Amino acid sequence: MKQKRLSHAPGPIGIFDSGYGGLTILNKIKETLPEYDYVYLGDNARTPYGTRSFEIVYKFTLQAVNKLFEMGCHLVILACNTASAKALKSIQINDLPNIDPHRRVLGVIRPTVECIGNITKSRHIGVLATTGTIKSESYSLEIHKLFPDIHV
Repeated sequence: MKQKRLSHAPGPIGIFDSGYGGLTILNKIKETLPEYDYVYLGDNARTPYGTRSFEIVYKFTLQAVNKLFEMGCHLVILACNTASAKALKSIQINDLPNIDPHRRVLGVIRPTVECIGNITKSRHIGVLATTGTIKSESYSLEIHKLFPDIHV
């Protein structure tokens, strides 16, 4: 699969996670896009997010996104599965148009599913994730949307 390159936006790319796990994502992105600067924000004070309500995860995630925007980021990647599952769509639809419609917030579920679909040979997979991510059914829904023949 050919990847599109980002046009070089001013400012760094922000990476957010509820802890340190997103550092692996940051490292992979830096390998792929070394020409950008990055800001990593890990919310270690309020981790874990996995058992928290939608409202709390949304609130914490929006605070982090706003902080990264204040730091000059024009693109924020939610490297947290729970934040991607519970807050991403609401932020994209309800908040970004009011904050700045030219900025972007992306999650990790869609790109992860794209990888899963391209590497599984058995077409049977299991998802290991937090309670919040599993209950959201984000992975199952995205997998079935992109790869209807895969059994989750």
